[in-house]
Amino acid sequence: MSVKQRMDEIEKLLNKYNYEYYVLDKPSVEDSEYDRLMQELLSLEEQYPELKSNTSPTSRVGSEVVTAFEKIVHQRPMLSLGNVFNEDEIVKFDERIKKEGFNPEYVCELKIDGLAISLIYENGKLVRGVTRGDGRIGENITSNVKTIHSIPLTLSKNIDIEVRGEIYIDKKEFVRINEERKKAGLDLFQNCRNLASGSVRQLDSKVTAERKLNNFIYHLPNPLDYNINTHSDALKFMSDLGFRVNPKYKICKDINEVIAYINEATEYRKDLPYDIDGVVIKVNDIRMQEELGFTARSPKWATAYKFPAEKVTTKLVDIKFTVGRTGKITPNAMLEPVRVAGSTIRKATLHNEDYIINKDIRIGDIVVIQKAGDVIPEVVKPDLDRRVEVLPKFTMIDKCPVCGTALIRKEDEANHYCPNSKCDARNAQKLIHFVSRKAMNIDGLGERIIEDYYNFGYLTDIPSIYNLKKYKNELQSLEGFGEKSVENLLTAIEESKKNSLEKLLFGLGIRHFGEKNAAIIAKKYRTMDNVKNATYEDLVATSDIGDIMAKSIIDYFKDENNLKMLDTLKSLGINMDYLGSEVTLDERFANKKFVLTGTISAMSRDQLKEIITNRGGNVTGSVSEKTDVVIVGESPGSKYDKAIELGIEIWNEEELMGMIGDSYE
Repeated sequence: MSVKQRMDEIEKLLNKYNYEYYVLDKPSVEDSEYDRLMQELLSLEEQYPELKSNTSPTSRVGSEVVTAFEKIVHQRPMLSLGNVFNEDEIVKFDERIKKEGFNPEYVCELKIDGLAISLIYENGKLVRGVTRGDGRIGENITSNVKTIHSIPLTLSKNIDIEVRGEIYIDKKEFVRINEERKKAGLDLFQNCRNLASGSVRQLDSKVTAERKLNNFIYHLPNPLDYNINTHSDALKFMSDLGFRVNPKYKICKDINEVIAYINEATEYRKDLPYDIDGVVIKVNDIRMQEELGFTARSPKWATAYKFPAEKVTTKLVDIKFTVGRTGKITPNAMLEPVRVAGSTIRKATLHNEDYIINKDIRIGDIVVIQKAGDVIPEVVKPDLDRRVEVLPKFTMIDKCPVCGTALIRKEDEANHYCPNSKCDARNAQKLIHFVSRKAMNIDGLGERIIEDYYNFGYLTDIPSIYNLKKYKNELQSLEGFGEKSVENLLTAIEESKKNSLEKLLFGLGIRHFGEKNAAIIAKKYRTMDNVKNATYEDLVATSDIGDIMAKSIIDYFKDENNLKMLDTLKSLGINMDYLGSEVTLDERFANKKFVLTGTISAMSRDQLKEIITNRGGNVTGSVSEKTDVVIVGESPGSKYDKAIELGIEIWNEEELMGMIGDSYE
């Protein structure tokens, strides 16, 4: 037997034993035998490094150190799920689907509380692990993914495939790590989710390996490509390939069975060895999923039931006010520290003046707090039975807590605003928004760092971000900022110059203007100059751009200071163009509403949607009198019947391909 053959034999054995231990929980050999084989393989790889496989089990011990994580564009966006919070909302989710003419069965799965991951395999070998990021662009964390024993490095079949799942950490491992940190005098992790998220983003994969992360796979983005017609079959298919699929999923024949599953999960969730924060409900039939389609943010065929927020009581010791990027003043409750849903809470939102007065919340009260959606802490109400003394009523401040400018409150809003555009707090918040993940996505410029740089005078406005390189030596001398971290930050700033127009538009912080709207405007107008020159009439005629938003865009580009800032950004090399697919208006598609039903054999539904939108059309999910064309593929659903009933124009696949012709190729 040659050295290469022996190495391949050991790798095959180690992969088998690893799968038995970490996925099946049925080890067939003693740990000592596994360790002996691992040491033999490590020794052979050291002697013959040229023979080492890219998917060698030795990579699980962690050896690679990277300087920064490469940005990766997802082939298919990793959309988030919509949420429901009670039985009524669950029933309404079912009713919305039935209104489309379907009678679905569902698959219910436990919603693992961790970090979403995309795993990509070529010829059965793991080639890339990518975080969700903003849903469109994630980070390449392959070196860290390889350290997770429940993620296979080699599949049981030599196929190309992408799967998605959740990286998490078991409760026992969380306790073990915190006990070690406590002995070492280090800060403790607040919850399993934060520990898992931080661990997969370690630049040194050895650190990740030491934390013994775990994984469940729950989604195959393109099941029809593998002749799989249901989500439950996709789960079995992925399990057969060697992926760890959570066994607690269930096929539910109707929404009553879904509710029963949720009630059971609510009872046993605390006894699980891992954290869950809800239950995911998915339509089982894949073609039905395709018929239902997506909104801009989430699939219409799935939702996440979130467990009721945990409520605790603590003392409200003070109310402090913060200033947002638009000047909005937010009152915040300063609390005696208390644990809620796995985190220590010291501060919670009080929303606005009306919220506090209507609930009669006063400093000194014992208050009930919860994490809204298990994420944002908020004060629910005071415990009036425990108010044993007369406490002064709340009075809203009338001046900005930062610059002292008199606050204003518009007639149709509950919020107060600082109108001073030069207020330091407003400016700092604008910078924080500009560099955020959904905007320019500049890694390394967190809220605390921006505030420090702002206070030191290194940051003054948005263009100053791109001049930070002038202060490289000064930044390296600040406490907590080494040469490598500053170098990585400056690299990330330079990389952000290449972002597409929609990221910049959203980062500008135009009032009432969201991420989805930025993408719509960027795709339609293509360049920043075109957006500047857009008329009100043209803007309101754009899908999803209403009167208030159109006025806000017009007002933003009327401001000479904003125009000067954009000129400065352009001179600094920031891209001002849309980098997505070109839109070539075609009168057969332009300004028409399309609905898709059935399977188009020549292309995927996502490809067809892109073809339509790139010709100026708009794809919607349901047939109505406003629908212009219904495109019908193989095995069409009830949308086809409704189109005939309403007399709507119908295109079959042959007609469609005749219209797009060679341009598809």
